[in-house]
Amino acid sequence: MKLYADTTARRTRQLLSDVLALAWVAAWLWVGRQVHDTILQLRAPADSLTSAGDSVHGALTGAGDQAGRLPVVGDDLETWLDRAAGSGTTLRNAGAEMAATVENVANWLGVLTALFPILTVGGLWLWVRVRFVRRATTAQRFIDSADDLDLFALRALANQPVTALARITPDPAGAWRRRDPEAIRALAVLELRDQGLRPPSGH
Repeated sequence: MKLYADTTARRTRQLLSDVLALAWVAAWLWVGRQVHDTILQLRAPADSLTSAGDSVHGALTGAGDQAGRLPVVGDDLETWLDRAAGSGTTLRNAGAEMAATVENVANWLGVLTALFPILTVGGLWLWVRVRFVRRATTAQRFIDSADDLDLFALRALANQPVTALARITPDPAGAWRRRDPEAIRALAVLELRDQGLRPPSGH
């Protein structure tokens, strides 16, 4: 598998794009984390509500236990206080539900904030890199003889701009048909350079 080009300029661009892609991913992961942490701060009132509910429930339940020891009215007073302690439970449950909702929103917004930019740019970067790797790996398998240079010269005639071909010879197709070795090599090098490859030494 060929991950990087042979030519210095293109390999440098590929390495730079890889570094920038990683930096982009890291930056948006950091932004997503900041969004998550900022939203999560909103659960402080919910936590206070939960704590207040626990305190009310505990205080009224304790008072009910003490009131139950009183003669005559103790049982009735304990029952009333136990019912009142239920309001603390309701308050605590409301706080817990609010905290869970804030946490879910923080998690989702944090993920989505990071995910869309990463997928947009990262997807494009990945497509370009995979495309190069596939094409360069396939092409590399054929660069081992003069006949292979002939193949890449033919590909150059089909793929390269006419102006680029004309700089090699006024009649590139005719030179290829005549098996002109210098023209074939120049055409092959033009196509290989476009693939980020170099011809083997000796060709």
